[in-house]
Amino acid sequence: MKIIIDFKYPASSLIKTSNRNSAHWETIYRIIKDVFPVNDERQDTLLMSWHVFLNLKNDLANLAKIYNFEIILTDEAKRQLQLNSKSSYSTAIKQAPTDEATIIKRLKDKGFKRSLTPQQLRNISKLTSFPAAATFSVPGAGKTTEALAYYFFYANDDDKLLVVAPKNAFPAWDEQLTECSDIDDKFQRLTGGYDNIRNILKYNPRFTIIAYKQFSLITDLMIEYLSSSSVFMFLDESHRIKGGVGKKTVDPILKLSFLPTKKLIMSGTPMPQSDTDLDSQIRFLYPELDLRNKPAVDLIQPIYVRTTKSELNLPPTYKKFIYVSLTASQREFYSLLKSETARQLKGISRFSRANLRKIGKSIIKLMQFVSNPALLAQDVANAFSNELSQILIDGGSIKVDYACRRARQLAQNGEKSIIWTSFVKNVELIAMRLEDIGADYIHGGVDAGDDTEADTREFKIKKFHDDENAMVLVANPAAASEGISLHKVCHTAIYVDRSFNAAHFLQSVDRIHRIGLLPDTKTNIEIIECKNTIDEVINERLINKVARMAEILNDNSLKINADEYAYEDDDELSAMGIEEKDADAIITHLSGDIND
Repeated sequence: MKIIIDFKYPASSLIKTSNRNSAHWETIYRIIKDVFPVNDERQDTLLMSWHVFLNLKNDLANLAKIYNFEIILTDEAKRQLQLNSKSSYSTAIKQAPTDEATIIKRLKDKGFKRSLTPQQLRNISKLTSFPAAATFSVPGAGKTTEALAYYFFYANDDDKLLVVAPKNAFPAWDEQLTECSDIDDKFQRLTGGYDNIRNILKYNPRFTIIAYKQFSLITDLMIEYLSSSSVFMFLDESHRIKGGVGKKTVDPILKLSFLPTKKLIMSGTPMPQSDTDLDSQIRFLYPELDLRNKPAVDLIQPIYVRTTKSELNLPPTYKKFIYVSLTASQREFYSLLKSETARQLKGISRFSRANLRKIGKSIIKLMQFVSNPALLAQDVANAFSNELSQILIDGGSIKVDYACRRARQLAQNGEKSIIWTSFVKNVELIAMRLEDIGADYIHGGVDAGDDTEADTREFKIKKFHDDENAMVLVANPAAASEGISLHKVCHTAIYVDRSFNAAHFLQSVDRIHRIGLLPDTKTNIEIIECKNTIDEVINERLINKVARMAEILNDNSLKINADEYAYEDDDELSAMGIEEKDADAIITHLSGDIND
C-alpha cells in the first residue's frame, strides 16, 4: 500500500491511499481521525490543515514502519517541508546571536533611527538569530521597538509586516513606527468587516494591524494574504491566544502559523494562569513541535528574551493592604452565600471544562458581593424579594466607600489616582460618585478611537493626562490594563477588588510604574481586602501564579512578596482567570465556612 502526501493551496495537506480497501488504511484512517481534526470528503482521503499535518508527520512515519507501507511526497509537499525544515526549532536553537555591531550598522542602513538601549540591543542580538522567537520584556522596556528592529533588520522592500494585537494597542504601533523609522508610512488597520478588509489588502500595504477577534472572522483572507506575499507576523500581547486548541482566537492563528516568513510573540505576562498558557504561543512559533515529548515551558527557554523591571532601575513601589470588614448583616449573608455555593458545587469534577465554568460563575457572585453587595441586588430581588434586595443596597459597600474617600483625600492634595475594579457596574458607580472631582471611566463598553473623538478610550486617557480638574480614572483591568501609560500624571492605584487573572493585576500596576519615572517618584499600590473572604483566596492564588511565572522567566522582580506590603485596618469603611488550582483553593474556602 502507498500513501500519498500532497500540499494543497492555500493551507492544507492531502493524505490519500492507493488502496482504500486495505485493512492498514482503515487502521491509519481511524487513528488519525481519533486524534486530529480532519475533513474526510472521501473514504480514501484525509484533508487537514498543514499545521496539523506537521504535528502528525512523525506519527505517520512510525505507522509506516509498523504496517510496512510506503509514503510518497509530491513535489509541492517536499518543497513545503523543506521550507519548514529551514525554519525549524531544532535548526534555530543552534544559531549564535547576531553580532551587535552588525545589528547597529544594518539598522542604520535600513533607516532605523531610534537609538537602542543596552538591554534592547542585547535582546535584538538574540532575537535576530531565530526565524521565530519571543520577547517577554516588561511593559515600558520597549518590546515594540525590539519587534520593529527585528523586522527592519531582516526585511527587504517587498516584505510586509502583519501585527495581531488588542485594539487598544493600535495607536502605539503607529507611534513607534514613526519614532523608529523615517519612512512615510502607517499601519493600515484591518477593520470594518470582511469586504472592507479584502479591499484594503488589494492595495498590498506594507504595514497592517488587526485585532484578534477580527482575525478569527477572516481566516481565509489571511491565508491568501500570507500565501501570496512575504509577510512577517507578530502577535502583540500573545497571551491572548492561551487556552489551547479549540478556542476561537487560537485555531485560526495556528491554522496558518507555517505561512509567515518570520514570527514574533510579545507579552510581558506570557503565562498569567499556568504553564500551559505557553502551549499555543510556541505552537504558533514552531508548529512542528510535539508538546507530548517536551513541555512548552522547556521549549521556550532558548528562544525568548526579557528585560526585567530590576534592569530598568525604576524607583520602588510602596504597597499596602487596607483591611476592611463587612457589616454584621453582610457577614451573615456572605456565610449563607458561601454555604449555598458549596452545596451547588458539592462533588463537582474540577477537571471538567464545563464544570470549571460553572465554578467560575458561582465564585464571581462571591467576588461581587465582597466588592459591593449591591451588585447582587437584582439577583436577590429575582430569587427572593425586593425587601431583601434593598437591604443589600442600603448596607452599602465598605470597599467602594473607602476608595472614594481615599481618592478625594488625594485630590485635595493635588494628586491623581486610578481606581481598579473588575465589575462594570462598579466602574460606572464609582465614577458617578466622584464626578465632582472630574472622574471618568474605561471599561469594555468604551470604544477605542482617536483622542479627538469624545467618549473614546483615547479621549478619556488624554483628558486624564491634560485636564488638571480630572483627578480620577476608574477602570476595569480587562479593558485598560494593556496599552496605556499613566505614570507621568498618576502615582496611586487603588484596587477595590482583583480577579484570579495575574496578567490583569501585573499589567494594571505597570500603567503607573514603568520607564520614564523620576528617581524620587513614590508609586503607591493600595489593595482593599476583606478578611476571611474570597479576597484572601485570590491573593494567595495570585502570589502562586506570579511566583511560577517569575521562576520560568528567571525574573525575581516579578514576585509578589507579602513582606513588602504595609497593613492597615479601616473598620469604617467575567472571565476572571479561574483555573483548576484556583477551584481547589475556592472549594477549600467554601468548606471551611461550613465546618466552622
